[in-house]
Amino acid sequence: MNFCAQTANIWKVIGYIVLILKIVIPLLLIVFGMVDLGKAVVSSDDKAISKAVGTLIKRFIAAVIVFFVPTLVNALFKVLNITTAVSDDFTVCVTCVTDVNSCNTSQALKV
Repeated sequence: MNFCAQTANIWKVIGYIVLILKIVIPLLLIVFGMVDLGKAVVSSDDKAISKAVGTLIKRFIAAVIVFFVPTLVNALFKVLNITTAVSDDFTVCVTCVTDVNSCNTSQALKV
């Protein structure tokens, strides 16, 4: 049962993708919200401004959630970790996806 250890390089690539998305998606959500708010302010329409502010707040909350979901998933798996051969192998997958810098593929193959 060394599936995760044998495929650690693939999980590491997925981890890099998750890391990039964890940074890019919140930034894009905030930038798009600011652009919408800027358009509403330029139009000087009070209804459009209040709607844009609401949208900006919702996008900001979504950005925070997207940023913290991988961290929360990693914490949840650490809390639920059971010391068995299957969970040790599974820990390699979780570590490579959620914390790329801690994923050491040469050590993963020894598990």
